[in-house]
Amino acid sequence: MLRRKFIQQTGTVMAGALISDSLFASSLNLPKKRIAMVGTGHRGTGMWGTEVLEEYAQTVEFVGLCDKNSGRVATAKKMLKLSCPTYVDLDKMLKETKPEILIVTTVDSTHHEQIVKGLESGADVITEKPMTTDEKKCQMILDAEKRTGKKVYVTFNYRYSPHRQKIYELLNNDEIGKITSVDFHWYLDTSHGADYFRRWHRKREFGGSLLVHKSTHHFDLLNWWLNSDPEEVYANGALEFYGKNNPFRHTHCRPCPHKDKCKFYFDVTKSPRLVELYVDNEKYDGYHRDGCVWKEDIDIFDKMAVQIKYANNVQVSYSLTTYSPYEGYRISFNGTKGKLDAWIHERQPWEMEKYDEIQVTKNFGKTEYIRVDNTEEGHGGGDKRLRKQLFNPGPDPYKQGAGSRDGAMSILVGIAARQSIDKGEVVKIKDLTSLVPHPTRGNA
Repeated sequence: MLRRKFIQQTGTVMAGALISDSLFASSLNLPKKRIAMVGTGHRGTGMWGTEVLEEYAQTVEFVGLCDKNSGRVATAKKMLKLSCPTYVDLDKMLKETKPEILIVTTVDSTHHEQIVKGLESGADVITEKPMTTDEKKCQMILDAEKRTGKKVYVTFNYRYSPHRQKIYELLNNDEIGKITSVDFHWYLDTSHGADYFRRWHRKREFGGSLLVHKSTHHFDLLNWWLNSDPEEVYANGALEFYGKNNPFRHTHCRPCPHKDKCKFYFDVTKSPRLVELYVDNEKYDGYHRDGCVWKEDIDIFDKMAVQIKYANNVQVSYSLTTYSPYEGYRISFNGTKGKLDAWIHERQPWEMEKYDEIQVTKNFGKTEYIRVDNTEEGHGGGDKRLRKQLFNPGPDPYKQGAGSRDGAMSILVGIAARQSIDKGEVVKIKDLTSLVPHPTRGNA
């Protein structure tokens, strides 16, 4: 028997228990929250700049912008139409502007520096994922949060998309019984996937590899869906498509003599926004937004396979491929009462349906197809819902709000996987930081 059910995206996704320690009060009668941002690139000026100002100008006030690139921070101030001062020195900004909230959107490997300084200045911190890139930096953040009594909030927008939220609801309502294993495979296409190899992400020292920068999203979803902590990790990975695996290369795309024959040629000048933020400010730091995907200094993996054992005994098989002809993921949860499957298309070359589908199949029973509307912009509406939870806090029935422990447990899977590939051995999460994995997520 087959049954299909369609679920509209509505405001009811925010119904439930209140978060007690949220950053912002919803009352317009209270003074505006003083916010500062460090890192004024594409993500910072968009997700945490333009969008925040459009939605919450009545409750927040930017008091400072900081970026090591003086040209880019000046550009950001102009783009956001702000009157606040700009800085290239974070310490100076924190001292002079005294923000209540610091938003961190810098290069991943520097997150720990900005987060710790923000906490020690007396600010709470909103940080982009990944929280940081290795276990020592992670411990520094955990220690600073405990020492200062201030809070770190990690921006896992994927938790907030209605489709993934519906999966959480179904799993936690025991639709397929006790979960025993998960198959999770993510495919980045030759546009989005390749872009990581053009930018600073291509080097481990900046992004920690895609097992940390990109997969932190996916590992966090697993931790959240399974309501448990990862316990041990074994992985394989290689660089066999990008980087040195091509007969020609150059510094970056614009002056490249091979552009006529390179299928990965990227014309950054077609994006006025990227030109304004990056091309016009190259003279300050030499950073090329259109770097060559074939550069020999690329040292991250472009294919990865990870085995994860959770503290509640769930086994996960995960993979990430970065040069697929289409983008999306397949996920299958195996339970004692049945199976939950989803095959999600993102950025695929064919026309996208206006819904995402979840298939629930009961043992010895029926199959049900649940269709969730996906027509909202911003990661399926996840971006807007995340900002709402931060800037106009309300109910959080699905436990979507993420703190430092959530941020740590997601990156520690990627860090463990990276170490496992390098060493050829199983890595235990408990050996990386002071955090001890628990069968139920959220325990100290």
